[in-house]
Amino acid sequence: MPDLSGYWLGAVMENSRPLSLDRRNFVVGATALASALAAPSILRAQTRELVVGAASSQKSWSEEIMIPAFEKKHNVKVIFEGTRSLVNLEKMQKNKDKQYLSVVQMDDPVMITAVAEGLLDPITTARVPNAALLKPNLTHMDGMWVNYLQPWVGIAYNTAKVTTPPGSWAEVFDQKFKSRVILPSLQNTEGVLALFIASYLKTGKPMSEAQKDIDSAFAKLVEMKPNVLMSYTQEAQAYNLLEQGEAYLVAGAISSVAMARKSRGAPVELAAPKEGTFSMPSGIALVKGGPQPELAAAYIDMLISAELQSKISAATFALPVNKTVAAPAGLENLIIHPVDWANVSKNRASWVARWDRELSL
Repeated sequence: MPDLSGYWLGAVMENSRPLSLDRRNFVVGATALASALAAPSILRAQTRELVVGAASSQKSWSEEIMIPAFEKKHNVKVIFEGTRSLVNLEKMQKNKDKQYLSVVQMDDPVMITAVAEGLLDPITTARVPNAALLKPNLTHMDGMWVNYLQPWVGIAYNTAKVTTPPGSWAEVFDQKFKSRVILPSLQNTEGVLALFIASYLKTGKPMSEAQKDIDSAFAKLVEMKPNVLMSYTQEAQAYNLLEQGEAYLVAGAISSVAMARKSRGAPVELAAPKEGTFSMPSGIALVKGGPQPELAAAYIDMLISAELQSKISAATFALPVNKTVAAPAGLENLIIHPVDWANVSKNRASWVARWDRELSL
């Protein structure tokens, strides 16, 4: 126990009257002092925190729009850990017995693995009321995760080189674009979506069936080889070539990337083809056994609310997921085809190997 004689001497002098320093008074005073000294740590322990594991690319709008609104409403500190989907998965795997993440934002294929390993809690309308307002096909595996944004995939083009917006995916195969088209690599998720479009164009099957006909997809991409300038894994390289006019089109461009470049003054526009398109996998889920489960559910509920969706979709150039929020002008009738992500997860490695073997783009 610390020496408290100085503390008591000061008290005696300050009050200018004798003070009986019996055992009872000493114990009471010592307890009061210890409580005072411990108060800051107690307050820190009582401060509520919610840790969200998300993608680094979501950091800007999360910290500018979502997090301040949530912190103000719920008197909580949100810790945003921006990384990659697979890293968030590894965090949950390593901390399965004592999770510190409460919410995860990950690509849909990675969510499938998390579900299989029992790492997620279902999202129900009782816990997350706004889940009832999600558009069709955005709630997965009986609510194990939902989508919180729909960045869509289209054809980006250089407005100085292409004066008429491409209205169909078939236009990227036109010989007038010989050596002027950039494709995403199959290592990129948007490259997988471009594979499905190629199958659709080759077979004419409904998009749900075309996704399974990968032989036709590769056959169509082989036809396209004369038009392909390059395939990318790093988006910056592709857009530098597009903006410089060396490439005219990027087939499979993500709206949140292409339109952000346009907003900064680049000669880039994004076309929504008539056949429809896909949205990038943007999932959010509750971590099973994570701290602050009520706050975690409230976080998801706010993120998919009409108010936040209006703000976030505008900031990210994505389609809103809440069906009460209108799509951006010009995209009211854009068709978003659902993706069988379980099939993608099962076959993607073999598709990538085949891409490298047959296309060599």
